[in-house]
Amino acid sequence: MLKKVLAVVMVAEASLLAHTGHGSVSGFSAGFGHPIGGADHILAMIAVGLWAAQMGGRALWAVPLSFVLMMVAGAAMGIQGIQVPFIEEGILASVLVLGGLIGFGVKMPVVFSSAIVGLFAIFHGTAHGAEMPLNAGSVEYAAGFVLATAMLHIGGIAIGFAMHKFAESKASRVAGGVIAVSGLALILS
Repeated sequence: MLKKVLAVVMVAEASLLAHTGHGSVSGFSAGFGHPIGGADHILAMIAVGLWAAQMGGRALWAVPLSFVLMMVAGAAMGIQGIQVPFIEEGILASVLVLGGLIGFGVKMPVVFSSAIVGLFAIFHGTAHGAEMPLNAGSVEYAAGFVLATAMLHIGGIAIGFAMHKFAESKASRVAGGVIAVSGLALILS
């Protein structure tokens, strides 16, 4: 199964990445579509929720909230033209690292886990902000990508709870491993 997932991801084209540099970037639907338009964002957002569910307690709300807030800060940086180096690499690294943290069952204090996802969120947010229109549609665009991100986090939390209920922590650790391998495949492609 893992070999099949890796093969599919490695064969996939650059369209799996959310930053294609073309198409509409105005309004709510474009903003909402950005996080769900590429495997890199989808995997990272679900991983944030899955890791939060794996850690439990305050991490359930603090880790996803940290991501969303720092993503908005990153978007503001992108809008202002602040250059953040290695944006795409940081996004891809987020998939690999978050998947690895889940796969190895790493639990750490909430402040550290929030800081890790917050750092990665800056890359994701800067990518959103750099593509955001500087017109009347920008507020709607931002609302769209924030809502889609939050929904993906909630989806990751729900998946984590379901996995824990039916298979203890082993299923979420396997899922983390698949996310990490997918991240590695995206980096190599």
